[in-house]
Amino acid sequence: MGLLDILLGRSKPVRPDLDQLFALPSAAVTLEAAAGFTATGQGAVCFATVEGEAFEQTHREVQALLDADAERADSPVKLVRDRFGYSWLISRRTPDQLPELVNDLHAVNSTMESNGFGPQLLCSLAGFERRSDGRGLALVYLYKRGTFYPFAPLPGTERRDSPLELQMKSVLADDLRIEPDLGRWFPLWGAPGLQ
Repeated sequence: MGLLDILLGRSKPVRPDLDQLFALPSAAVTLEAAAGFTATGQGAVCFATVEGEAFEQTHREVQALLDADAERADSPVKLVRDRFGYSWLISRRTPDQLPELVNDLHAVNSTMESNGFGPQLLCSLAGFERRSDGRGLALVYLYKRGTFYPFAPLPGTERRDSPLELQMKSVLADDLRIEPDLGRWFPLWGAPGLQ
């Protein structure tokens, strides 16, 4: 960063730290003990929609990489577009395979990044559910910030449970790098992998 950047108030963007994703399994233990949420085995990587052969090749590369996992009978990654025009690569595992799901999310992000699609990456999420009341929760990783936040949609609505999100922020503060700017805790309505 140069003197002109300092004078104009510009700052360097935070470099993504994909290794932060590997903190999710230990955070899941805390989440279950403190609030009864368990992993659903679903996760997704969201990115700005990309067209063209270069992206198709990257998608095939991700598919081949994750297909190498012999424990899965179905296709490990599914590509969908949401109603807002964003693309999601969805991974499904069994609920007890959270470390494997994290590996999938890391592999998708890393492959897209190494193939030049890093600027299009937005976030990744891992889904959780509280069996006692069926409430869903996502731990969302913001790619460009290198931080997490909890997202708790209220069932059947496009409203969020802000008190629960703030409670989970406190619960997970020692396990995850939590995004301090609540204005960046974007709602992910209808996000694949959440429920």
